[in-house]
Amino acid sequence: MAATGRRHLVKDFNHFITCYLCRGYLIKPTTVTECLHTFCKSCIVQHFEESNDCPKCGIQVHETNPLEMLRLDNTLEEIIFKLVPGLREKEEQEEVEFWKKNQPRENGQENLKYQRPWLPEGAAAGGGGADDDGDGGEEGDYHRSDPQIAICLDCLHNTGQSGESTVTDLMKRFIRCSSRVTVGTIKKFLSLKLKLPSSYELDVLCNGEIMGRDHTLEFIYMTRWRLHGENTYPMVLEYRPRIDFG
Repeated sequence: MAATGRRHLVKDFNHFITCYLCRGYLIKPTTVTECLHTFCKSCIVQHFEESNDCPKCGIQVHETNPLEMLRLDNTLEEIIFKLVPGLREKEEQEEVEFWKKNQPRENGQENLKYQRPWLPEGAAAGGGGADDDGDGGEEGDYHRSDPQIAICLDCLHNTGQSGESTVTDLMKRFIRCSSRVTVGTIKKFLSLKLKLPSSYELDVLCNGEIMGRDHTLEFIYMTRWRLHGENTYPMVLEYRPRIDFG
């Protein structure tokens, strides 16, 4: 006779899928690479505003920039969404509602929901706003339903890895894309447009602070741009050659 296993409840796994800081389910679970403890992304970033130590074990994560030691755990996120019915839909709805309330109007456009994730460079510049006149067909349509954000990419002409700045200004600095695009993707975009060698490293900054490669534009907007009293639009990100302090 086959033994029947006990049916597990979601609360049986709460220890593994809740955040030590907010006690809620992990949202965008983010792991500290130094000690492998995981927290909600917004919770751990806010904690690192005041401390460089892991809030759970107390280990010093980084002397100056602990945000560089954070990595998103997409696998854990999918597991949590499967364990907790309705959590994914709830979070997505709250995200959409947030952007509806906080997306500034630009040139009379009331929402940017149906714009392509990567419009041609400069499409949002000047008085014409963004439109669908550029090349590219319908590629990337899987991002059509994402909330959109306009950003300005400014070059900081700092001395970089080769002893002199090889990074130049983009011909057109304004782009509009999905708010879920990460800094890592922005770096790839810049490298492609600037024709940089694959080994060349860039830093992307907001308000003078280096952003981690897993940070999304939505996250930067909420925690670095909007909350720091910046009311101008679009959000400005700066890029420069990675500086070797060694």
